[in-house]
Amino acid sequence: MEKRIIKKVTVLGSGVMGSRIACHFAGIGLQVLLLDIVPKEAVESKKPSERNKIVNDALTAAIKSNPSPVYHKNVIKKITTGNFDDDMKKISDSDWVIEVVVERLDIKKQVYEKVEQFRKPGTLITSNTSGIPIHMLSEGRSDDFKKHFCGTHFFNPPRYLRLLEIIPTPETDPAIIDFLMNYGDLYLGKTTVLCKDTPAFIANRIGVFGIMSLFGLVDKLGLSIDEVDALTGPIIGRPKSATFRTADVVGIDTLVKVAKGVADNCPTDEARDSFNIPAWLQKMVDNNWLGDKTGQGFFKKTKGSGGEKEILTLDLKTFEYKPRVKPKFTTLETAKPIDDLTPG
Repeated sequence: MEKRIIKKVTVLGSGVMGSRIACHFAGIGLQVLLLDIVPKEAVESKKPSERNKIVNDALTAAIKSNPSPVYHKNVIKKITTGNFDDDMKKISDSDWVIEVVVERLDIKKQVYEKVEQFRKPGTLITSNTSGIPIHMLSEGRSDDFKKHFCGTHFFNPPRYLRLLEIIPTPETDPAIIDFLMNYGDLYLGKTTVLCKDTPAFIANRIGVFGIMSLFGLVDKLGLSIDEVDALTGPIIGRPKSATFRTADVVGIDTLVKVAKGVADNCPTDEARDSFNIPAWLQKMVDNNWLGDKTGQGFFKKTKGSGGEKEILTLDLKTFEYKPRVKPKFTTLETAKPIDDLTPG
C-alpha cells in the first residue's frame, strides 16, 4: 500500500456537507482549510470579514447544529477559513483536496481549473458529489490530476453516518484507491465501500429510489407527510427520520438533482419513472424550501404562543404548514408490542 501521510486537508465548498466534512477531519487532529466563494456584495471589498462571510457563516451554523459535528469545541481551532479568489493558492501545502461545491458539472469543472493551478503533483483530489459521474468530472484535466482523482462520497451528517463510498475512474491509480479504502476505515471511522461509477453509485441509487417511490405513492394513496413517516420509520426497521424527515436533512435540492441525474443517465432502467419529480416537490425547490438548510422543507420549526418549540408539517395539497397530527393505524398499534417482526 502506498505510504502517504495526511497532515493537511482542504475542503472546497462550505455548505451543509462541506462544513461538516471539515469538522470531521479536524476532529481526527488534522489541519483543515475550508474555502468558499466571495459574496457578490463583497467582490469590491478588501475586508477579509466581508469576503469570507459565506464560509464563516456556514462554519458557525455547522458548529451550532445538532447533533454536533465535533466531539469538542476546541477542534474548531484546527479549521482555517478563506475564499476561492484570495486563498486557493494555499492548497499547495495540502495533502488532500476535497471538492464539495454545488452539484453542477460546469461549476465543479471551473473549481478544478483553479485547483490545477496551485495543487502540487501527487496531492489527492476527490469529489463528494452525490451523483455526477466521476469520469465526467476529470475530463480535460492533467494526467497527474486524473491519476490522483476519484469520488469520496460522505453522507450527512458525516461524523455519524458510517458509510464512505470510494468511486474510481479508469484513470485513477489503484494504489490511491487502496490508500483511501484503508484511510477511511482506520482514521475516519468509516465503512468504506468500493463503488462502480454508475449513476448515483450504490447508496443513493437505492435510497433515492426508495424515497422517490414513496413520493409517488403520496398522490396515489392520498397519504399525508405524517402518515408516510409513521409507516416508514422504525416500524419497518428504518431510522426515526423515516422518509420526509430524511429528505429535509439531506436537502430537497440535492434529492431532486440526484433523482434527475438517475433519470437522465439511465434511459432504459425499468424503474426510471420512479425518478420523475412530482409537481409539489418541484414547487418546493422553486420556493427555496429545501429542508434544514433553509429553515423549512416538509417540516418547519416555529415557536408556539407560549414560546415553546413547535414542529409544523407541510400540507402538500394547500402548501400551508399545520400542526403535526399523530396518525392512527390499527396495523401500527398491533405491531408495536412485537419485539421481533421477522416472519415465522
